Amino acid sequence: MRAFFETWYPQLVRFLHVRLGDHDQAEDLAQEAFVRLLAARPRHAPAWLFTVAENLLRDHARQVAGRGRRLMLVAAVPQQGESLEAEARLLREDVAARVRRALAALPLRDRHLLLLRNDGFSYREIAERLELAPSSIGSLTTRAQRRFLQVHERLEAEESGRVASA
Repeated sequence: MRAFFETWYPQLVRFLHVRLGDHDQAEDLAQEAFVRLLAARPRHAPAWLFTVAENLLRDHARQVAGRGRRLMLVAAVPQQGESLEAEARLLREDVAARVRRALAALPLRDRHLLLLRNDGFSYREIAERLELAPSSIGSLTTRAQRRFLQVHERLEAEESGRVASA
């Protein structure tokens, strides 16, 4: 188990750090994923580990969003410069939320392929983590990208339809 931990822990922390932007929090979530791994003893440990890490990320994002909403209610009215900065931040958050919703709508394998590839993992590393043939990663990634774009466009169209009718 020690060799498994030494191999996968740094990669899992990197995976989480890219999404969180907080190295300490990434380490905390990686440790939690490994604790759950010890309890579950799954058959395909690397894929299971990254799936659990993704679920922990989602839970963490919900907690942060809840705190953020509470803080917004307490916050003072922003000054003009702060208002423009806040507007830009909200726009970035809106785009990021749309991307997360599109990713969440994809099959798990597509989501993992896209996230691992985005993190800079090689085809060989992705194949190893997802227990797939290395020669299939390129075409599977291309198909996953197409499905992501289709889902993203559909969600965007649905949202703009809701805004127009509101």
